[in-house]
Amino acid sequence: MLQQAFNGLVGGAFYALLALGLAVIFGMLGVVNFAHGAFYMLGAFGSYVLLDSFGVNFWVALVTVPIVLGLAGTVLERLFIRRLAPLDPLYNFLFTFGLALILQDLVKREYGVQSQPYPRPDLLAGTVDLGLFGYPAYQVFVLAVSVVVCAAVWVVLTRTRVGMIVRAATERPELTRALGIDVGRWVTPVFGFGVALAGLAGVLAAPMRAVNPLMGGDLIITVFAVVVIGGLGSIFGSVAAGFAIGLISALGNLYVPALSQTLVFILMAAVLLWRPAGLFGREEALS
Repeated sequence: MLQQAFNGLVGGAFYALLALGLAVIFGMLGVVNFAHGAFYMLGAFGSYVLLDSFGVNFWVALVTVPIVLGLAGTVLERLFIRRLAPLDPLYNFLFTFGLALILQDLVKREYGVQSQPYPRPDLLAGTVDLGLFGYPAYQVFVLAVSVVVCAAVWVVLTRTRVGMIVRAATERPELTRALGIDVGRWVTPVFGFGVALAGLAGVLAAPMRAVNPLMGGDLIITVFAVVVIGGLGSIFGSVAAGFAIGLISALGNLYVPALSQTLVFILMAAVLLWRPAGLFGREEALS
């Protein structure tokens, strides 16, 4: 059970990183970024292409791929997302949905639908003794990176002036504008940052999961459920729900395997019926 719980925390690490990016993008722009899963997929494929075509190792890809995708996200926001922002949110949803399909098909056309292999870095090829059981070193690394990144983002958002402005603009954009803060200047870097988090999750996933064009589409639906459970626009709620859903899904797979694929959506429906704003959305809105 402990080993399965640890598996759940590792899975939740990916949910947390992706949900964190979705939360800041939705909070500041009001955009449901359906292309988030495609950027996650591009992060995995970016690391694969760098290794296969240029011999660039995992450690370099872990830094460069998220930066490149983040810069691409800022360009995307300036050229398209910003123009659609004054319109009904459905337009941006349809745009990002179409963009996800385009990116997915472009990768499919180049590499096919079969999974591409990506080796684990030699430094993390062994196991770590956790006392009661041994666990693959790479999974421990993934969990540690996710916790450190989420904690670092939280510290920046709560302990620095820039972070407090971004957090206020993310969770209460109208009130922030009313206080005289130019929310618009923060939109582009926040969108790029959210995309970079998706790319980081993709690079971390490459040695663990099948690198294929469909990997983002398979995951993004669950991530949306995580964000809804945590509370739309709630940064802390998205991260907490990501780890919690990973843990619940893993334990559910152990004890109620018949419901393992639908457990997260049953939980989402229950949360929405009990607390429509999500577990943390209402509390943060009132604080």
